[in-house]
Amino acid sequence: MNQALADATAIDQKLSKRHIDLDPGGYVIIYLDHEQGLICAKHFTNFIDDRGLACDPETGKPIPIRGKIERQPTQIFTGRTAKELCVQLFEQAKPCPITLLDHASYLGREFQRAEAALLSGQEYVQD
Repeated sequence: MNQALADATAIDQKLSKRHIDLDPGGYVIIYLDHEQGLICAKHFTNFIDDRGLACDPETGKPIPIRGKIERQPTQIFTGRTAKELCVQLFEQAKPCPITLLDHASYLGREFQRAEAALLSGQEYVQD
């Protein structure tokens, strides 16, 4: 690995550990459908409680960060490219389900990573 790539990787790893506020508009689970050639994004609603935890609007309970959750998405977006997904999510969805700019920026980066994984045939794991 060359030094510039190593430095960029170290910067990204450090920044992935920073605190970010949760979006009261909800969260998005991104995954690939290699068979169909699609990047998929499921949007789920939540509310942020007084402790700063994302909670299920139906049960009022905190949403676990690990493990499988049985919830229905409010919307499912699919596209062949990161740009196609961003247009659907940020320009065509009315109202836009994403309410924080840092969340929107994060999703754009993740859609780019997902697109690269889709085009290269690699596995994608959301950061």
